[in-house]
Amino acid sequence: MDSVSSVEVSITRCVADEQKLQADSLALEEPLEIRIGYTDDQKVRHTKSISITMRTPGHDDELALGFLFTEAIIDNLGQVRDVKACGAKQALGFQNVIRVELEDSVRIGMQRLQRHFYTSSSCGVCGKTSIAALKVQRKIVASVNAKLAVAQALIYRLPVMLQDSQKIFASTGGLHASALFSPQGQLLFLREDVGRHNALDKVIGYALKNNLLPLEQHILMVSGRASFELIQKAHMAAIQMFVAVGAPSSLAVELARDQDMTLIGFLRDERMNIYHGSRRILQENFEHETIIN
Repeated sequence: MDSVSSVEVSITRCVADEQKLQADSLALEEPLEIRIGYTDDQKVRHTKSISITMRTPGHDDELALGFLFTEAIIDNLGQVRDVKACGAKQALGFQNVIRVELEDSVRIGMQRLQRHFYTSSSCGVCGKTSIAALKVQRKIVASVNAKLAVAQALIYRLPVMLQDSQKIFASTGGLHASALFSPQGQLLFLREDVGRHNALDKVIGYALKNNLLPLEQHILMVSGRASFELIQKAHMAAIQMFVAVGAPSSLAVELARDQDMTLIGFLRDERMNIYHGSRRILQENFEHETIIN
């Protein structure tokens, strides 16, 4: 993944009144077109493009699966027949089209597909054609015994653990990250992308591929702010604790409260704001270990 996630360019670096030429690493940003193959009511097979997103190449299958799941186009991995990259191969070896073949039994609501998503690397919802399209309909099934409780001291340690594992960010400084932790502080897996929503879709797509859903017993942490679309995607995966280094938006807080999701923002230097769900934060010690996939 690292080989296609950043590129080197020549720059002129200025320090005070001095200039010098040097190499600099940039996060790679490329378009990804997501297509689906499906069967209609007359048993005719179709291929349809449903999204174009600017992303960092790598884990594109997870991105596509996570996107389809968080947009309620699919409900489980059993509805997916195959996922394959297609289109012209780029100079660095990746392809900018991915096709998800759905099983014949999957019925697609054409009204939902006709929304014709267009997402950019900065916002996952700005291209949707109406505000009504923001409300994705799916009944979230989580265990009735899902009682998540996390030590406050553990929460304070998460930013350092996240930053230490951001390999591409360390060289480029230009990527968002989403990471999933266990309640005991294990960093289970992390994904980076130029788009904050893409990074989260990759995490949820990984969980879908590996039969880890629902995620009600996990902590989700993002490297930036907490926006409405990220809270919504997290809710689709039944996440109960959302932790952000940056600020939440008003709509993100409103949705977190509506769904009884613990929402933490401005987490840094052993400080944080709990916007909802403080009952899940405990004041006690912890041990942690890191597991990266």
